Amino acid sequence: MKKVLVVDDEIAIVTLLKYNLEKAGYVVTTQNDGQQAFEQALKEKFDFILLDLMLPHLDGMEITRKLRQEKVTTPIIMITARDEEYDKIIGLELGADDYLTKPFSPREVIARLKAISRRVPEEQTVVATSELETSGNQQEVYNFIDFSIDLENYVVTRNDKAISLTPKEFELLAYFVKRPHRVLSRDKLLNGVWGYDYVGQTRMVDMHVSHLREKIESDPKQPQNIQTVRGFGYRFEGQLQ
Repeated sequence: MKKVLVVDDEIAIVTLLKYNLEKAGYVVTTQNDGQQAFEQALKEKFDFILLDLMLPHLDGMEITRKLRQEKVTTPIIMITARDEEYDKIIGLELGADDYLTKPFSPREVIARLKAISRRVPEEQTVVATSELETSGNQQEVYNFIDFSIDLENYVVTRNDKAISLTPKEFELLAYFVKRPHRVLSRDKLLNGVWGYDYVGQTRMVDMHVSHLREKIESDPKQPQNIQTVRGFGYRFEGQLQ
């Protein structure tokens, strides 16, 4: 069963989430304190982390930043009571995979987890291959000039060293690799990678593309692999070795 760490200092929300997630078949661990949640996320392996933005001792932003620095790639869904784009953008820039704005329904939370599970079935960086295959092309290992990606083993390397990607970064890169030389709009990338409609949230794509460029491009300011097509979206032009 999938393990979820729920972190929120509002007891009512923790109780509601725990009840509904366990009813849906998840194993739930709860924390009310930010520092304790961070330490537990380092020690134990979870499939998902539901993380409130405002927490005592260590807030959700800082927890996300520190976990990503420690190479913890567990999908993080950030919960915020403030429906402000700034909070969402900062959280995503720090490495969160998704966000929910209070108030939300338990059904919506479960839908988000299932959407991620369809793309992360066994490992934290698994991609559902059926979503990535096109025109019968089932190649799994791609060696480009700047990096290599192994879709079967969920590994990305650069200069013979493994690169730590979040699940969404891996999914996005795999999506690009399977669709070379095609102009992909931000809306198409949102629907193809995130798995459900994020109307008006195209900034999310831009941030993840920026993160990928920092990790796979020789010069992120002049990217050769993921190129911007102004007014339309992005195009993958990685050169195979």
